[in-house]
Parts: sequence; C-alpha cells; structure tokens
Amino acid sequence: MHTVTNTVGATELRARFAARLSDLYGTEVPAYTTLVEASAEVNRRVLEREGVDAERLGSITRVTAERHGAIRVGTPAELAQVARVFAALGMYPCGFYDLRDAHPRPIPVVSTAFRPLQRDELAANPFRVFTSMLVPEDRRFFDEDLERRLKAFLDARRLFPEELLTLADRAVAYGALGAEDAERFLALAAASFALSPEPVDRAWYAELAEISDVAADIGGVTSTHINHLTPRVLDIDDLYVSMQARGIEMIDQIQGPPRWDGPDVLLRQTSFRALAEPRRFREPDGSIGEGELRVRFGEVEARGIALTPRGRDLYEQSVAEVDRRLREAAGATTRQEIAVRVWQERIPATERELARRRLAYFTYRVVDADRARGAEPNLHALTEAGAIAAEPIVYEDFLPRSAAGIFASNLSGAGSVAADQGGAERDISWMSGVIGSRVAVPEEVYAAESAASIAEVGRSLDLDLGLDLGLDLS
Repeated sequence: MHTVTNTVGATELRARFAARLSDLYGTEVPAYTTLVEASAEVNRRVLEREGVDAERLGSITRVTAERHGAIRVGTPAELAQVARVFAALGMYPCGFYDLRDAHPRPIPVVSTAFRPLQRDELAANPFRVFTSMLVPEDRRFFDEDLERRLKAFLDARRLFPEELLTLADRAVAYGALGAEDAERFLALAAASFALSPEPVDRAWYAELAEISDVAADIGGVTSTHINHLTPRVLDIDDLYVSMQARGIEMIDQIQGPPRWDGPDVLLRQTSFRALAEPRRFREPDGSIGEGELRVRFGEVEARGIALTPRGRDLYEQSVAEVDRRLREAAGATTRQEIAVRVWQERIPATERELARRRLAYFTYRVVDADRARGAEPNLHALTEAGAIAAEPIVYEDFLPRSAAGIFASNLSGAGSVAADQGGAERDISWMSGVIGSRVAVPEEVYAAESAASIAEVGRSLDLDLGLDLGLDLS
C-alpha cells in the first residue's frame, strides 16, 4: 500500500500552484505585476471607503489571493489530461461555453472552467482556469484539408509529461502527495504552462491566424501556456482609470453589467491589451528568425451575485434591450449610459428584492430565533421579521459574451468564418464524456448551496418550510 508522510493536500497544492503561476506570469509579462499592484491599491481604497460592506461578496483575504487563469488546448485527449492535472488541485469542470457563435467575433473553441465547487474550498483558495478547446471539425472555420493537417500537428505533440500525469493521478487516489512529490508536481505543472522558447513555424502559424488568432495560438505551436491571469478587484472602474494613469493601454470598455447604484450581479471584466512579445520563428527555408506575437494579456474582474435562471433571463433580456437602444441611438450616447437606464428600469435595486423575486441565489442563516414567532413560515416573511439573514452567493463562473468580448478586443486579425457551412455539435454532455466526469452546471451548484442553507434554517427554527426551498428557480 502506498503511504505518505508530510503530505500536501489538494487545497494547499492549489494555493501553491496559483502563487507559482502568478510569479511565473509576472516574470513573463511585467504589466501583469503592475495590474496586481494596482488592484491591491484599489481594494485598499474601497476598504477605507466602505468598511465591512466592502467584504460582503468575499473577505479581503480571499479577494486579494483570488486569480483565474486561462489556457487553450487542441484535442479531447489534451482536455482530458488537463482535467487530471486540475483534479489533483481540487478543481473540477463547471459550465460549458460555446464561443463559436459569440458576439462580436466567433471563436472556434468550446470551453469549461476548472474550479473548486465547495464553498469552504472556494474560501480557502478560489483559483479557476478557463480552459478552451479547439474544434477543427467545424466547417465554418476549417475546411477538410486544414482539419486533417491541424489534427496531425496536434496529435504529434505532447503538452504534459507522463510523470506529471502520474503524480496527478496519485494525488487524486490518495488525497494528497508527499512533500517531495508535491514539489515535483508543482514544478512540472508550472513548466507545462510556461511560454516555450521553441521557434514557431511562421507559415503554419500565419495560415491558422487567417482563420483565427486563437486557432493559431492553440494549433500553431507545440505547447500550451497561460494566456492571461486575472486578479479580482472591488472597484473595476477605479482600476480601469488607475491602469491608464500608469501608462497601460486598456481595451475599449469594461465587459458585462454596467456600473450603477443597485446590486452588482454576475461578472464585470476588462483587460490591458495584448502586448507584442518577441518570439523566434522558423522560416520556410529552415532558418530561424525573430518576430513578435500578440496573444497574452492581463485581465481583471469584479464579481457580483449569482443569478438564478429566472434572473439570467432578465439579464439577457436587458442586455438585448441595451443593444437595441444603442443601435437606435447611432452614436448619440454611450453604451454605459444606456445600460444604466435599462438597469434602473428592469433590475431590482436591492438585494432583498432580488431574493424576494428569486432572481438571485442567497444562503440563509438564523440571526434571531425569537423573531420567527408569529412570522409566516417562508423566507421572505422570516427575512422581513429579522429572524434570518440572506447572504448573497458570489458568481464563480463566466459569461460567454464577456469572454468573447475580451478575446476579440485582444485579437489582431479579423479572422474568417464560412457562415453557410455546418458546425460540429458540442454540448455539456459531449464535454463530460471527453473529460470522463460530469461537467457541473453552475446554477445547480448555487441552487444546492442555497437549498442546504434553507433546510438548516428550517431545522434550527423547527419549521417546515415545505416547498419554499428556493428550488423552483425556472
């Protein structure tokens, strides 16, 4: 039997890996270090300004440590291997995102995010990695000949050494690694996501870039790498201005919901523009030349409250209304100005109203059992009576439109899409089969957490809350 002493469990492995990747990326992309420093300064200002309210959606310790990364792979086999590595870190696939129909620019990938699923694990270290996989079979992007050559190129490479995968499987099987194995695992994993110095085939890369810069970044090189790493900030508008004041070029706008006086929901994101980085190229005659590529950038995010399916429907309808009014305005006003008006008209202005209308997910806890006497045995009445408190569940996942907006803002070429050609069917069930384990549905994760807290309130107050468990969220 395999036994280990001085063990390092998944939570600690994840924290060490996130810190190691952050150090690596800061060395490779110095502007990322500037982004982290600016984020810390903004968070301090928000704490000074708002006090304890600033930590309503996460402690400052968690927010400061929080990162999400992004990687890209080319094949189902590579995605399955990535899943093995992340499972050792207590990170599991959650959500399915198809960016092939994305606005403003289709991208030939499908994606999921590997992250902790349990609240205590998220509190300990909420590292996430948004992982995209190329779809060479999609005829809107790749013809039959290019698909064949692309698959041959991808099948010939090896992204992750066998030793890393063996250690990952051992960590999952035994729940931990010995100290030496843990250090070796972290070194191999970080090296797998570092930018390779190997020369890039210039002609092959350029051919793929005609389709999509993302396709070239995945299939035009023999390795994968972190293409952005994202700190979390409590005031993304302040951060946007702060980065520009430091001389860093930001993308044109903040993606996601607008800044307004009501509750922050879902996710707001922005980034500095992809930087020109020197790379070595292999020329058609076999010689090695110099050049540069723009594929890596620094993203930052501000997280809000997770919305129920009913809330997401309202959100999507509101975004569509913003788009409609923006087209009609024909440049007479900004998207932000229109979005604020739409939000004021359509989105509840308080967390309490979001909870009452079951538009967002909350956990509940008893704060004054005596006040439950005489109140109706339902969440709204108990909350109004001051017997229980509703605490928002943070949105831990991603928005396809925002992700595509960030990608598009950092792409240099227009790419090409044959809209009249057929696509390859991909969905969450297909991805679960590829990975070999179920890809979680974010809304189900949030609903289960909310329901568990409601059941505990019922037990504590000796109340039968019956059907008022917050599960009818369609």
